[in-house]
Amino acid sequence: MRFLIDFFPIALFVAAYKMADIYTATAVLMVATLVQTGLIYAIDRRLQTLHKVTLALVLVFGALTLFLQDERFIKWKPTVLYASMAIVLAAALWIWKKNFLQLLLGSQLKLPEPVWARLTVAWIAYFLFMAAINGYVAAYFSTEFWVDFKLWGYIFPVIFIVGQGLYISRYLKDDVVEKS
Repeated sequence: MRFLIDFFPIALFVAAYKMADIYTATAVLMVATLVQTGLIYAIDRRLQTLHKVTLALVLVFGALTLFLQDERFIKWKPTVLYASMAIVLAAALWIWKKNFLQLLLGSQLKLPEPVWARLTVAWIAYFLFMAAINGYVAAYFSTEFWVDFKLWGYIFPVIFIVGQGLYISRYLKDDVVEKS
């Protein structure tokens, strides 16, 4: 169910673009992201920082797109989001000596410190890759191609999450075996 909640703003954005234009799609994305955030809050009774940042960026970049009638703002929003997340995770890990990933998920997953560090580096690399690929597509391809990329580009997070799950599974199995 969570995947559907996460996916529906992009699906509605693509559908609105195909039926109308980038400006209609941007307005639909803004409303859908507001609804998505409301649903997440209703289910969890709280919002994670990522949800708040995503909502703020969608609303700010969406508003700039609509008011200035310039599609570049909405096209570059994912690059700003991904790059920001990479910078925050990297600064936390290497400057502040805090592992935000572990702070967020440590109560749910018991993993050794070096595994948390490697996972965080993997997330930093993933966010940088996603920022770069979105920036490349936004800069060098048509808006129609970029919108299509937003849809089929969901393969990247799916591959990353599956790979991450496979990586940590061996540590989780050891934890389960030890408790038995």
